[in-house]
Amino acid sequence: MRMRFGSALFSRVAGPDGPVNRARIHDTPGPRWFAADSPVRRVHGDASMFIGGIAALLLQSLHPLAMAAVDAHSGYKGDPWGRLQRTSTFLAVTTFGTEEHATDAVDRVRAVHARIRGTAPDGRSYRADDPHLLTWVHTAEAYCFLGAHQRFGAYPLDEAACSRYVAESARVARSLGADDPPLDLLALRSALVAYRPELRATPAAREAARFLLLTPPLPWAARPAYGVLAANAVGLLPGWARRALHLPYVPVVEETVVRMGGHGMTRAIRWAMRPPA
Repeated sequence: MRMRFGSALFSRVAGPDGPVNRARIHDTPGPRWFAADSPVRRVHGDASMFIGGIAALLLQSLHPLAMAAVDAHSGYKGDPWGRLQRTSTFLAVTTFGTEEHATDAVDRVRAVHARIRGTAPDGRSYRADDPHLLTWVHTAEAYCFLGAHQRFGAYPLDEAACSRYVAESARVARSLGADDPPLDLLALRSALVAYRPELRATPAAREAARFLLLTPPLPWAARPAYGVLAANAVGLLPGWARRALHLPYVPVVEETVVRMGGHGMTRAIRWAMRPPA
């Protein structure tokens, strides 16, 4: 049963090429960007990423230009699983793969970003390779991935390791073209505050939140489990982000039943996806 559940989950997240990609990422000899005991590997390799990933998408959507680019070019509604699989593969390659494979993955993403241009509904132009927007996307990811790990990870990091995680993840952000990614925990929190004046929930952002939280492309039997993950993703967001997206806050329920469900779901995912002995 564990193997069936784990295989089905891995197939959803990694796609049909998942087993081949996993073997290439982990079995190819050569130097890596990050050591085996690095905080970035601990965070990105944990089941808490299922919650952190949803939270990151919600938080990222609050930048109108980033959301305009996603809405116009990502195909997140028409091919949500394909987008998830591409993103998860990129994270896996840059975190665990060889330096050569990580560099190739970054070069492919940069080539895609270079072609994405447009005009947001408010009349401003955007481009996906804008260093300032790339820094926002990274800041939101790092905040949510680390927050999910600290709340639901199997082995939460101490404060020094949290800062090392921020510094390590910044290496990938810089390689993608981010101009000034935060390099420690204090800088991460400060960056989130610094972007606040630019953030707001556009109609596209609220529509994306409804899609992610209320109408995910899942069989009905899987929606209750996904709902637990999504509810805990919402719980990771800063209060101002939740209010902007019109997401409710019920503190007693969230901090008891919902959070217990999040711990239960991440433990179940960790158990299901554990490699066979």
